Amino acid sequence: HVQLVESGGDTVQAGGSLRLSCAASGYSQPIFYVGWFRQVSGKGREWVAISPNGLMPYYTDSVKGRFTVSRDTVKNTLYLQMNSLQPEDTAMYYCAADPSYTNRAPMMASSYHYWGQGTQVTVS
Repeated sequence: HVQLVESGGDTVQAGGSLRLSCAASGYSQPIFYVGWFRQVSGKGREWVAISPNGLMPYYTDSVKGRFTVSRDTVKNTLYLQMNSLQPEDTAMYYCAADPSYTNRAPMMASSYHYWGQGTQVTVS
């Protein structure tokens, strides 16, 4: 089983930056789909950035140009660099993983089998 552990969440002022990390373990092959989702209390989990292994990542419109997702394959870690943070970015951020390249809906939270525990980002 894939295990995911997020870190890096914090409280920052609007305009600030944070880098979230997601350390993956328990899987010997490169995980094809890894991504970041976020959730505000009382709302569904929305996708933020998806990183297909070996392919260009893609981003939800509200974070394009501000957030960057990257992988460190040596450390088996996924990162989310978040710049120009705004109050509407406040949420619990989760990383998700699906080892299968056959995921036909990688932007849907329900298509992922493995999740981290989440890390809180608050922008004031």
